[in-house]
Amino acid sequence: MRTVRAEATHRMLVTGPRHLRAVLDEHTTHYNQHRPHRARNLQAPDHDDGAPVPVAGFAPVRIRRRTVLGGLIHEYERAA
Repeated sequence: MRTVRAEATHRMLVTGPRHLRAVLDEHTTHYNQHRPHRARNLQAPDHDDGAPVPVAGFAPVRIRRRTVLGGLIHEYERAA
């Protein structure tokens, strides 16, 4: 609860129960599928432990930024 309050609900004006549900659903998806966790070796909880972790090389790569929760959170990934 503390994380969702600090990262989402304290930074935006929630206009009603439907808006709150949408914000919580989007934050939950981000938290479980994309956000790195120190206790999990910087992997998300839904990360497949059997899959190899990609290692970034030293060659320049294109990075794509995706905004979550209207720009409160940004996710980054390598562009194809």
